Amino acid sequence: MSDMVVVRKEGLYCVPGRFYIDPWRPVERAVITHAHGDHARGGHQHYLTAAPGVRIMRSRLGPISVDGLAYGERVTHNGVTLSLHPAGHVLGSAQVRMEYQGEVWVASGDYKIEPDSTCAAFEPVRCDTFITESTFGLPVYRWQPEREVFADINEWWRANAGQGRASVMQCYSFGKAQRILSGLDPSIGPIICHGAVQALNQVYRDEGVALPPTVMVTDVPRDTIGSSIVIAPPSAAGSPWIKRFGDFSDAFASGWMQLRGARRRRGVDRGFVLSDHADWPGLMQAIAATGARRVIVTHGSIPVLVRWLQQQGLQASGFDTEYGDDEADESVAAAPPDGGSDA
Repeated sequence: MSDMVVVRKEGLYCVPGRFYIDPWRPVERAVITHAHGDHARGGHQHYLTAAPGVRIMRSRLGPISVDGLAYGERVTHNGVTLSLHPAGHVLGSAQVRMEYQGEVWVASGDYKIEPDSTCAAFEPVRCDTFITESTFGLPVYRWQPEREVFADINEWWRANAGQGRASVMQCYSFGKAQRILSGLDPSIGPIICHGAVQALNQVYRDEGVALPPTVMVTDVPRDTIGSSIVIAPPSAAGSPWIKRFGDFSDAFASGWMQLRGARRRRGVDRGFVLSDHADWPGLMQAIAATGARRVIVTHGSIPVLVRWLQQQGLQASGFDTEYGDDEADESVAAAPPDGGSDA
């Protein structure tokens, strides 16, 4: 049988189903794995995404024609049975399962293995061919449990608050911000969010995700700003908005913070290693759980992961895609070194 999914100039294309997965150029039918900017772009005639991600899609893309599919629900399109399964990346993220004439392919989108309280946890999906991301597809990437990272963040915030200095946490406004919020100890002080973050917080709350109370800077008395933590996108760094926090301590949360020199290039006081993507052991675990004999690797460290998988006896190759660094959507100056997605 010929390949069920191929790369066209518009994006990943399901040949028998005649639809695209996360296309980067306008198409008639787009199945979207999640609403980060490099996977969910404007201009498509019709969108299909996981039901928990519909509000996020509309908040980011405006008035689009979008249908939501419950996780595990099956629909058939041009003979291809299609279903969406939790990817554990961000709210509404999904893997795309496609079955045609007895063969099953799964496109992962972006995913992480460690569960977190802000989205449905990753579920392995058995398949013949697995299309996997490899944003952190190098053995050096191994994450601490999130509870340890959250404890470190709260300790940093508490120490700064004791000195009367605001704590400014730079992170991607969709997904990473809400995950960090879910781990904060609100007894330390006020939690202030940039407007871009606060708008998405409301979408999360509307989907039933529990987050601590958050406020805008205009709602906080000036004498309590020194005990606050501020959640802001990287584009806010150096802006007039950020200057109102005075002599603050700043930090950046990303998987890239595991690299020596990354924090220095960001010019922040602290770097917290927290990623919404699978680390190297997570990639190995996810790929093995699919039972796939064929693996196609997309964005990230493609050659390293392909070579490793081939050494394990799998049929492995890469797809050249236009998925990139989501944080670049927010004018980040220093991109990850190997073209990864949001971290």
